[in-house]
Amino acid sequence: MTNPSPELPMRRVWLILIAVGMFTFMSTLDSSIVNIALPVIANTLHIPMNQATWAISIYLIGISGLLTFFGNLGDQLGKIKIFRYGTYVFTLGSLLAGINLGLGFLLFARIIQAIGAAMTMSNSFGISTTIAPPQMRARAMATIAMFVSLGAIAGPAVGGMILQVLPWSYIFWINVPLGILTIIAGLFIFPKSQPRSKQTLRIDYPGVFTLFALITIFFVGINIAQEQGFLTFFPVVSYIATIALLVGFIWWEKRALNPLLDLSIFKIQLFTISIIASFLVFASGFFISVLMPFYLQNLRLVSPGEAGLYMMAYPLAMLIGSPISGFVADRFDRELVTLSALTVMALALFMWFLVGQTTPLIWVAGLNALSGFSTAFFNSPNNALTMSNAPRQQLGVAGSLNALARNLGMITGTTAVTTALYAGMSAKIGHHITTFPVGHPTIFVEGMHFAMLFGALLVVLAWLLTGYRVLIRLHNK
Repeated sequence: MTNPSPELPMRRVWLILIAVGMFTFMSTLDSSIVNIALPVIANTLHIPMNQATWAISIYLIGISGLLTFFGNLGDQLGKIKIFRYGTYVFTLGSLLAGINLGLGFLLFARIIQAIGAAMTMSNSFGISTTIAPPQMRARAMATIAMFVSLGAIAGPAVGGMILQVLPWSYIFWINVPLGILTIIAGLFIFPKSQPRSKQTLRIDYPGVFTLFALITIFFVGINIAQEQGFLTFFPVVSYIATIALLVGFIWWEKRALNPLLDLSIFKIQLFTISIIASFLVFASGFFISVLMPFYLQNLRLVSPGEAGLYMMAYPLAMLIGSPISGFVADRFDRELVTLSALTVMALALFMWFLVGQTTPLIWVAGLNALSGFSTAFFNSPNNALTMSNAPRQQLGVAGSLNALARNLGMITGTTAVTTALYAGMSAKIGHHITTFPVGHPTIFVEGMHFAMLFGALLVVLAWLLTGYRVLIRLHNK
């Protein structure tokens, strides 16, 4: 097992956090960077847009289905060992993804990327919690959260700037030199792996298969539902199959000798609430990420490169806010810091009702920055609370669940925002539409307002859960 000593010098602790954060950034970036390149990829590969979107879906589904498995392996074999192997796999996948050999090869490469990303994502929080002393845990979480959030939100912005000057292959190839640098740095920075004990490796194969099938069937059904309708035959069958698999997974995990996921971890209320709140916040964050390209490029007729610059306001605010939030959360009440951050986040989303066709773009960038800054102040203390409330022997699984909540939030947010946008526009125009209403800017603005209202309500729900978490803690005192 790889168990870094808590006595590591502070300088080395920060170097490890930065190395982990860099690769976490790359793997999270690839969850969203393809969005803005889809039209280019579709045209280059001569395929319809709905086929091109599988380059996004197969990556997110693969990561979500494998996170818990690799978190479990990290608890058994060592978190740093699994993380390190993941960096090799992901860098190889990135190299392959940029080679234009057709859609089939691209999807194959994205699966390789997803395996590597799942290996790194599932163990990044566990590594951070293990190496960081308790008094700086929020700052450690802030460092990883900063890279995670930057990767998740910066994808369209970075992708837009790359596509201004380079072919689409470079949105993947940019990871290769960064990956190699991180791998070399890890060889010197990460603690050496201790010899593995002779204890037999325990893998819950039925649990791994059931959870992967559950996640895959559900999100494939959701993707198809966006095209065919949520109450058509295949999506409805996928919902039923998902529920059956979920019941079967819970039944098996309660009886398995060595379960993939020890469900007793969810009995820790503070842990469970933190996970749900993280899911809701990441889902709401993708409302901004998905709507901005529509708003800037389709409504305001801004070029992809210029749109990318305006969209950078969100990740830049997070870059500034994350270290500050970690510092604040290590010195003040983490519960109250998260509650305050959610308050500002909700207000920022409600302020989108003031945004229209002629709103100064600097105002739009300011709203993005406010959302990014408040999100940073939520993520750091909430991640620290999540990992601090997990049993030490389950830090790998706890970290993978935290990453899974984040990933599911991104997928759910993408689906929810487009569904809400199209529903709002359809209600306004009087018939069903699933594309930008060219020549009807007020229709899009109405749909955007409706979608942002839905996103704000998700944050309000996270606020209520966090308030309840505060009450639980006060009651337990």
